[in-house]
Amino acid sequence: MARLQNLRTALAATLLAAAASTHADPVVVSGVRYDSAADLRGARLQLNGAGVRYKAVFKVYAAGLYLPRKAGAPEEVLAMPGAKRMHITMLRDIDSSELGKLFSRGMEDNMERAAFSRLVPGVMRMSQIFSDHKRLGAGDSFTVDWVPGAGTVIAVKGVQQGEPFKEPEFFNALLRIWLGPKPADWQLKEALLGKRAPDHGT
Repeated sequence: MARLQNLRTALAATLLAAAASTHADPVVVSGVRYDSAADLRGARLQLNGAGVRYKAVFKVYAAGLYLPRKAGAPEEVLAMPGAKRMHITMLRDIDSSELGKLFSRGMEDNMERAAFSRLVPGVMRMSQIFSDHKRLGAGDSFTVDWVPGAGTVIAVKGVQQGEPFKEPEFFNALLRIWLGPKPADWQLKEALLGKRAPDHGT
């Protein structure tokens, strides 16, 4: 009996150590910390990959992709059920309305025209969200979440922006900005899919 109790104690200690280890190993990308796990309305997600969006030689933002489980292919990410999150932190000041336009263009570039046309009302609302914020400064962050049963939720600086976007296709259209056949940044695409080491530079 005592031996069984010792085994249980040892197992519990091992599990606690593993959990502590998980929490103790965040990924730091250009000074931005991405925890190895995140909680999204009760769903436990893990960091799939993180990297930097470059425009020419300039760093624009850091991005981290959180999924229910690891995935190494865009198709796998898009088809995966459950909650998902893109967490973006700005690395330089940027006009928010310009960022909204870039996201809209990125969605359009990675979709068939007919499919994009069906999402135009949502795309316009998303663009307005960013326009309303005027400017995002270095260190400001926003999240794009897929919440099953609710839809796509955009939060800027921790504050949810309006009602969720109900169409399931809308979240995948957003993900294709980074994971589609014409991604915003090929190196960032590989980093988000866990195929490239994060850029740790400051």
